[in-house]
Amino acid sequence: MVELKTDASIESMHAAGQVVGRALTAVREAAGVGVSLRELDEVARAVLREAGATSPFLGYRPSFAPTPFPAVICASVNDAIVHGIPTAYRLRDGDLLSVDCGALLDGWAGDSAISFVVGRPRPEDLTLIDTAERALAAGIEAAVVGNRIGDIAHAIGTVCRAAGYGIPADFGGHGIGREMHEDPGVPNEGRPGRGMPLRHGMVLAIEPMLIAGGRDGYHPDPDGWTLRSDDGSRAAHAEHTVAITDAGPRVLTAREPVRQGAGS
Repeated sequence: MVELKTDASIESMHAAGQVVGRALTAVREAAGVGVSLRELDEVARAVLREAGATSPFLGYRPSFAPTPFPAVICASVNDAIVHGIPTAYRLRDGDLLSVDCGALLDGWAGDSAISFVVGRPRPEDLTLIDTAERALAAGIEAAVVGNRIGDIAHAIGTVCRAAGYGIPADFGGHGIGREMHEDPGVPNEGRPGRGMPLRHGMVLAIEPMLIAGGRDGYHPDPDGWTLRSDDGSRAAHAEHTVAITDAGPRVLTAREPVRQGAGS
């Protein structure tokens, strides 16, 4: 069942989303060659703690997971698409890092993700990340009252496929509110004009995931969480929490620009 949020609830979700935005900005600024993924997780924990927020990721255990998730961010490196567990791995020059983060504040959730390169980037990685951001922007642009879920899916998929990238099957966005994952599901590929109508008060986490090699296949790591591309090619992930309103889509997890030189 889809819960339509009141305008006051959307404001509360915006507050949670701003915490997520600050956490992701802090993580990106802290990321650099030699920094461990666990250290980045600690950076995000500090931001949540300072805001009086908690993590919907920490301890989360869906049906497919062998263990509860042990961190407040997902940190996915290079061929890892999503759900990477922060480990002692230290970032290397040229690593492509995708970071997903959530926050619970006053009973409402926010969820967002970014991808960036640590150190000297490869041009093809920058193109992959830019395409993920363009796909996200296209999905958000389609998230208007009167459209349908399929219009968001089609907008995202069109950008990804035109660039020759793969889209991991069975993974996409979702409704969000009191819980991190709510109805409806938001696929990253689909037919326009199909699916649930978009109404004022719906809040969605829209999140394209792209595989550079052009194939859609993936497999889990032995940890049961991390998903990697089957062809070993790199992946990128972009996500915002977006409210559907009569005035147009409202991004609730907008971030401040990263300081010059951060993430290198």
